[in-house]
Amino acid sequence: MFTRLMNVFRGFLSLFVSGIEKRNPEALLELEQENLRKQIGSYNQSLAAHAGLAERLMSQVRKLEAEDSDLRAKTRAHLRAGNQAAAAQLALRLQTVARELVENRSQLENAEETYRNLVKARDVAVSAARAKIDGLKGAINDMRMKKALADMNEMAAGMIGQIGDSGDTLNRLHEMVEEERTKQAGRARVAKDSIDMGEINLKEAEQQALADQALADFAAAEGLTLEGAPLPQPAERSMGSTPRASDSESA
Repeated sequence: MFTRLMNVFRGFLSLFVSGIEKRNPEALLELEQENLRKQIGSYNQSLAAHAGLAERLMSQVRKLEAEDSDLRAKTRAHLRAGNQAAAAQLALRLQTVARELVENRSQLENAEETYRNLVKARDVAVSAARAKIDGLKGAINDMRMKKALADMNEMAAGMIGQIGDSGDTLNRLHEMVEEERTKQAGRARVAKDSIDMGEINLKEAEQQALADQALADFAAAEGLTLEGAPLPQPAERSMGSTPRASDSESA
C-alpha cells in the first residue's frame, strides 16, 4: 500500500514538474546548457589525465632512447677494446632496453591516437549539442511568437464576438430611430397635405394684384410711366371711398 501511495505521489510530482517545464522552457534549456558545461569540464579533466599518461610515455621513450644510444656506444667501445664479457653484459642490457623502447613507442602511439580520437569525439559532441541548443532557442522563440500570435487572434475573436453582441443592440437602436424618423416624416407629410395651398396661392395673387394696382394708381397720379408695361387705368373707387380733389372740382 505504501509503495502504491509513493507511486501516486511520484506521478503527481512528475506532472507538476512537467507543467513547470512546459511553462518555462528557457529555464529548462539553461539547465541543460549548465549540464553540458559540467560534462565538458569533467570530460576535459579525463582528457587531461589521458594526456598526462601520454606525456609520461613520451618521457619514458626519450629516456629509453637515450639509454639505448648510450648502451650501443658502450657495447661498441668494449667490443673494439676486446672486453667481450663487458660487451656481452651491455648487449644483454641493450636487448632489454630495445624491447622496452619498442613497447613504450607502441603504447605512446596508441595513447596519442586515443587522445586525438577523444578530442575529436568531444568536439563533435559539443558541436552537435550546441547546434541542438541553438535550434531549441530558435524553436522556443518561434513558439513564443506563435503563442503571442495565437493569443492576439483569440483576443480578436473575442472582441469580434463582443462587438457582435453590442452590434445587436445598435441594430435595435437603429431600427427604433428609423421607425420614429419614418413616423415623424409621415406626420410632416400629412400636415403638409392638410394645408390649403390653393387659398394661400389665391391670397398671394390678390395681394400681388393689389400691390400692382396701387403702383399703377401712384404712377398715374404722378404722370409716370411704368417701365416694361403699359400704363394701367386707375382703378374705380369703391363705394364709400373718399373722393380725390380733382373729382370735387369737376362736381
